[in-house]
Amino acid sequence: MIEVKDIYKSFDGNQVLKNVSVIFETGKTNMIIGASGSGKTVLMKSIIGLYRVDTGRIEYDNRNLPDMRMSEIRILRREVGMLFQGSALFDSLNVLENVIYPLEMFSSNSKEEMIERAYFCLKRVNLEEKSFHLAPSEISGGMQKRVAIARAIALQPKYLFCDEPNSGLDPITSLIIDQLIHEITYEFDITTIINSHDMNSVMEIGENIIFIEKGEKVWQGNKDDIFHVENKDLNDFVFASELYKKVKTTNQ
Repeated sequence: MIEVKDIYKSFDGNQVLKNVSVIFETGKTNMIIGASGSGKTVLMKSIIGLYRVDTGRIEYDNRNLPDMRMSEIRILRREVGMLFQGSALFDSLNVLENVIYPLEMFSSNSKEEMIERAYFCLKRVNLEEKSFHLAPSEISGGMQKRVAIARAIALQPKYLFCDEPNSGLDPITSLIIDQLIHEITYEFDITTIINSHDMNSVMEIGENIIFIEKGEKVWQGNKDDIFHVENKDLNDFVFASELYKKVKTTNQ
């Protein structure tokens, strides 16, 4: 579990996050949504530790990140997996080598154990062995995303951060990636936080959704609750398209 308590963050006198408090639950897909400039990316980067908050607490299972010494932060880093928006695979490494990379950096496993773990992760994301020795440029965008997920779970993380995981993917592939992230979260009991603009993802796997507006948390609920909320900012964001307006009307 990750608990954010009363955090504030400003840049050059501009208050970006204001008194944000939220619990991100273990074993569930937690989603941060909001319009561009709402503060959701700053919130995620603050939770990860890329930004230091002005005040407040960010607790990883009761360990407060702002109070941690560098040695403690290094330990925490090994417990965190990251799925980047553009997959961020190394072009100079093949699929298997990309997944082995964090194991070489942070584990004391033998080479054989690293390969075995990488094979397990790649097969868990439903990639065939014939693709393991291909370069990232030789596989599709959806496959690249699967490799990135495999790399993110290679160190058996307790916490998984996903930044726009469906960016650049077609709707069918996006759905597959959503389900894969959801399955892995539940199967390995991970605290997963997803930063997303994709309303399909919200409706599909949004078990704990936080809506950020002007740096404040203005709503929290799940994919079923979202159809019955009267908050105008949230409705304008989630049900902006005519299709989703009809979906909302059907579910009321």
